[in-house]
Amino acid sequence: MSRLVTIWAVFQGLLLEALPFLLIGVLIAGLARWIAPGGRWLQRLPSQPLLAPLTGAALGFALPACECGNVPVARRLLAGGAPLGSALGFLFAAPVLNPIVLASTWAAFPGQPWLLAARPLAALLLALALSALLQQWPEGQLLEPALLEERRLSQPLAEVGLLERRSGLVGAAPAAPPPPPERPSLTTVLEHSSREFLDLAGLLVLGSALAAVVQTLLPRTWLLAVGGAPTISVLSLMLMAVVVSVCSSVDAFLALGFAAQITPGALLAFLVLGPVVDLKLLGLFGVVLKPRAIALTAAGAFVVVLLIGQWVNLWLL
Repeated sequence: MSRLVTIWAVFQGLLLEALPFLLIGVLIAGLARWIAPGGRWLQRLPSQPLLAPLTGAALGFALPACECGNVPVARRLLAGGAPLGSALGFLFAAPVLNPIVLASTWAAFPGQPWLLAARPLAALLLALALSALLQQWPEGQLLEPALLEERRLSQPLAEVGLLERRSGLVGAAPAAPPPPPERPSLTTVLEHSSREFLDLAGLLVLGSALAAVVQTLLPRTWLLAVGGAPTISVLSLMLMAVVVSVCSSVDAFLALGFAAQITPGALLAFLVLGPVVDLKLLGLFGVVLKPRAIALTAAGAFVVVLLIGQWVNLWLL
C-alpha cells in the first residue's frame, strides 16, 4: 500500500511540474500558426548541416519552456517547413538553452563555474551530434506519418512533387506560385491548440505514470552507491536521469542534493541527458518521430553523454 501511495505522489509531482510547460509550448506553437500561417519564414532558416542545428538551438534562448513544452513547438517548426536540422537542433538543445534552465543551474551551483559553462556547451554538442545522426536517414523514415504529410503540404513544389503532397494530381506544377495561406481565426487556432494540448497531455500522463512506477521500484540509493567510480558513476546517473524524469527547469536543484556523492562527469551527465531522454518524453516524442528514430535518438544520446561524462572525469579528477 505504501508503494502505491509513493507512486501516486511521484506521478502527481511529475505531472503538475510538466503540464504548465506543455501548455506554454502549445500556446507558442498556436501563436506562431496564427501570426505566420504557412510558415514561410521557417522555410528561410538555414539548412546547412552545422548552421541549421545551431540556429535551432539559438531559438531556445527566447522560449521559457522545458523539454515537454518544446515538443509541440518543434512539431510546429517541422509542420511549417523548417529545415530538419533546425527543428532537431531546437528539440534537443532548447530544453537546456533557455533562460529558466540557465538561471536555475546558476542558482543551484553558484560555486561551480565550470558547470555553468559545461552544461549548455554539452547540450549544444549533444544536439549537433543527434541532428547529424538523424539526418543520415530520409525524412520519411524519421518523422511521424501525420507530421510528414503536414510538412509536405507546406513545402514548395520545387522541393516536393505533387504526388508526394498526396493531392491526387498528376502533371506539371502551375506556372504561378500558390497564393499565401489565409490567417486562421483565433477560434480555429484555439480549437486546434486545445486538441493538441489534450492529445499531448494524455501522452504525458502515460509517461509520468511509467516514470513514477519505475522510479518507485528502482531506489535511487542503488544508483548513488557507485557515485565515486569514474565510469560506473556516469552510467548510473544517466540511468537515474532517465528514470527520475524531472523537468529541466528544476533538475539542477534535485542534483544539488546528491552532487557531493558523485563524480563531476556523472553530475554533468545527469543534467545533460535528462532533458533529451527520459521516460515521460517517450510518448511525447511519438508525435514528432517514428519509434525507430526515437530509439536511435536514445542510443545516440547515451553514447555522446557517456563520452562527455568520461572526458570531464578525466579532466577534473
